[in-house]
Amino acid sequence: MNDLCHAVTEAGRRLHALGLSPGASGNISVRTPDGILVTPTGRALDELTPEELAALDAHGAHTAGPPPTKEVPLHLALYARDPSAQAVVHLHSAHAVAVSCLETDDPYSCLPPLTAYFVMRAGRTPLIPYAAPGDRALAAHVQAVPFPFRAALLANHGLVVTGTDVEQAVLAAIEVEETARLHLLLHGRRARPLNPAQIADLATRHSVQWPAVPVAGR
Repeated sequence: MNDLCHAVTEAGRRLHALGLSPGASGNISVRTPDGILVTPTGRALDELTPEELAALDAHGAHTAGPPPTKEVPLHLALYARDPSAQAVVHLHSAHAVAVSCLETDDPYSCLPPLTAYFVMRAGRTPLIPYAAPGDRALAAHVQAVPFPFRAALLANHGLVVTGTDVEQAVLAAIEVEETARLHLLLHGRRARPLNPAQIADLATRHSVQWPAVPVAGR
């Protein structure tokens, strides 16, 4: 358990140092045998110590530590829909927030597959409909996405990713933010994203998923 606590607090310092968690924004959690450990409410991610994480049981009941982030329902929804998810990172990083405020023609893929590492670390990234931070409606919107995903943008809010451990979730969050930055730099230009054959090749080489999306009317 101590290793998990240290992993979460080190991740918080890293993300804050990169400028991806301004002020007291953002939250991180990790799955435990009994539930989850999650960052507390109202604290900057670079100020936390391993002893200051909140512990919750598998149903989300607070069992130890300070009051948890209000985004607990969001974290629990992501764990519930993906048994392989062992960590969740949610950030209000500037470029991801900016893209989350744009109109999109494809809510199932609000970021284009611009680079191989985006496909490998983040994958198809849906835009989750808006709900107020901490509102259980946000968790319901996450549960309603009709295909598996590891990363998403929350409309007018920020990014959220899952990982097989804290390190992988951090890398995915960084990749989503970087792809959002590239997307904004290219906005209005004729970008050349990876094509389906290139994505399929990456899927074969690296065992990643780029799931098909539902077809209207089916």
